[in-house]
Amino acid sequence: MGKPSGFMDSGRKPPERRPVAERKGDYREVYQAWPEDHSREQGSRCMDCAVPFCHMGCPLGNVIPEFNHQVFLGDWAKALEILLSTNNFPEFTGRICPAPCEASCVLSINSDPVTIEYIEKEIADRGFESGLIKAQPPERRTGKKVAVVGSGPAGLAAAQQLNRAGHWVTVFERDEYIGGLLALGIPDFKLDKQVLRRRLDLMTEEGITFRTGANVGVDLPVSQLLSDFQAVCLTCGSTEARNLDVPGRELDGIHLAMEYLTQQNRVLAGQEVPSEDRITAEGKRVVILGGGDTGADCLGTAHRQGAEVVYQLELLPEPPAQRNATNPWPQWPMTLRESPAHEEGGIRDYNVLTKSFSGDHGKVNKLNAVRVDWDTLDDNGRPAMKEVPDSGWVIETDLVLLAMGFLHPQHEGMVADLGVELDPRGNIKVDQDKMTSVPGVFAAGDASRGQSLVVWAIAEGRDLAQGVDRYLMGRTSLPRSSEAVV
Repeated sequence: MGKPSGFMDSGRKPPERRPVAERKGDYREVYQAWPEDHSREQGSRCMDCAVPFCHMGCPLGNVIPEFNHQVFLGDWAKALEILLSTNNFPEFTGRICPAPCEASCVLSINSDPVTIEYIEKEIADRGFESGLIKAQPPERRTGKKVAVVGSGPAGLAAAQQLNRAGHWVTVFERDEYIGGLLALGIPDFKLDKQVLRRRLDLMTEEGITFRTGANVGVDLPVSQLLSDFQAVCLTCGSTEARNLDVPGRELDGIHLAMEYLTQQNRVLAGQEVPSEDRITAEGKRVVILGGGDTGADCLGTAHRQGAEVVYQLELLPEPPAQRNATNPWPQWPMTLRESPAHEEGGIRDYNVLTKSFSGDHGKVNKLNAVRVDWDTLDDNGRPAMKEVPDSGWVIETDLVLLAMGFLHPQHEGMVADLGVELDPRGNIKVDQDKMTSVPGVFAAGDASRGQSLVVWAIAEGRDLAQGVDRYLMGRTSLPRSSEAVV
């Protein structure tokens, strides 16, 4: 700990956000450049705790006090070395991770946590700018060939680790862009796609092969993968969205959030969408169902498209501003979260149950809702939802976006053809080495864990790579996600 009094001398001060009026007019990233003296000051706030709970809060096991200390000292090269020992893609986690490490920071007991997420971003961006992050092809090749199906963060992490072990890796992606939700699901104002492209360029230089437009189980039979590769990794994500089975769901103007977000990302990438297929909030009254990060992404996108008004509705009660007694540190805080999109506008409401949609000429124009409360408990002692009598009301709307999460990976096609066993939630069942019920076929990330965070996806990909390497070689030197190599 370079400055024992750092956490007392300085308060939490993340990078400044661009002015709301300015950023709503474009899709550039929200945060401004962080002066070096500010980032080093924030690094000084780390107390180098005897028991660093931030390690346990991070699924990757990042050795956070160590790189915070190096940032305080101004040794960015050493900070980068420490960070990359556990995290393949800190330029992603530093932008879109909700930072469970910060929730576990000991300072969170009675103060604001260290700005760990933003420090990660600063270390990674400086690493790219200075040329310290560069292609690192393996010194030798094993001759083994591995297929990775799905190019999201879990697939990319697995591919990079397996390539480092010397295997020949081919990543298959059914869409036209590599990156999964990093490329098509996350808005540019949170993750500039140049940040993704520069990483993919390095991975290509390292010897990884990427194939787009390859829909395994549809236009590429699974039998071909099994015959051409010694191991197959399923990192296809949790893509079956939770739908809303209420009257009027079939009306035009009601879309899944990913239909909306992926189309906008394609438009920003230069693709043309026919006007009759364009999903836009311009001049419309928008309702977003779902209060999570995907809903906030829809909110920010609707602002930039010029929505007249945006409602973001949540079935559950509004979380408290501060932790309550049943949610102590270092648990994840069940408190109200606000993203930059909420700062930009919109109306948030809670305890809202959608009963039906109404419309004219086949197009939605009303959402019919009631209030609910959660004051009663079921037989298991959990809160039970009850409709509030005579609480029905109508929201006039032209566009409804369903951002209610995902159920499990798509079963039709690849998963069914492979015949892998599923768990009770419909996810792909794996053992401790991430192998499925089919020998030589592995799975990780949202496909096996269920929908989760980008940092969990990277951790899962690292663990999968270790299991695959052990399967192919009889042993492995690859670390698991919680094993640092400093």
